Amino acid sequence: MAFTALEGFLIFILIVIVLILLSGLHILKEWQRAPVLTLGRFAGIKGPGIIYVTPFISKIPIVISTRVQAQAFKTEATFTNDNVPVNCDSVMYYQVIDPQKAILNIENMVTATSLSAQTTLREVIGKYSFDDILSEREKVGESAREIIDQKTEHWGVKVTAVEIRDVIVPQSLQEAMSRQASAERERRSRVTLALAEVEAAQKMVEASKMYADNPSALQLRWMNILYEIGLEGKGTLMMIPANTLTAGISTFGISEFAKAQADKFTQISDDKDKK
Repeated sequence: MAFTALEGFLIFILIVIVLILLSGLHILKEWQRAPVLTLGRFAGIKGPGIIYVTPFISKIPIVISTRVQAQAFKTEATFTNDNVPVNCDSVMYYQVIDPQKAILNIENMVTATSLSAQTTLREVIGKYSFDDILSEREKVGESAREIIDQKTEHWGVKVTAVEIRDVIVPQSLQEAMSRQASAERERRSRVTLALAEVEAAQKMVEASKMYADNPSALQLRWMNILYEIGLEGKGTLMMIPANTLTAGISTFGISEFAKAQADKFTQISDDKDKK
């Protein structure tokens, strides 16, 4: 059966109408929400799943994600509380908890949140010293998070965390910090060495008192020293002081032998002088 021109035109119009009606169907993911404007007025938030928006009458200006978003940002050279210029590389995590506020109260939620984070972090850095920023990054990030969250609360955005990834300082300041750290290590090493000398001196004083009360212990210690010297050297020659009496070896006759040798050398010298 042949279609007339009018019937063909009507079929075409019907297909176009069906396609227009079907164009109002939208599928939103679980984490997506869509604000609907009907004739320019806010009609509500729809989603997730299959939603229908009347063509030409209603429209979806933007699809909002309710998942946590990560926004990296940097601050320009900012002076700390002790006038040290630093650049901070940070990350902010935020989430849209009220899509209605995010679409009605702010034009561009992402840009506004990022700019607010940058200005707030600069303000927070100015309240802390340079050492605090390096050692207490979590505390600085938490302070910035609280202030940013107060600003973005009216936009339906919840800031969950602000983390400082890196603190960049000028090269001249890095060299000064390196010299300071080297000097600090040198100071600690000298203090440690001095404390070791004090402890060693105290122990030596205690040992001298013990040897004074017990001469036999000093003799045994002297024999041990001679034994250790013999183990270290390859020969058997040992240098023993002539005043071995004070060393505590008179018991073994060494001091008497040394005294006899000294008298013998003195007698020989006197005989030579007489001749």
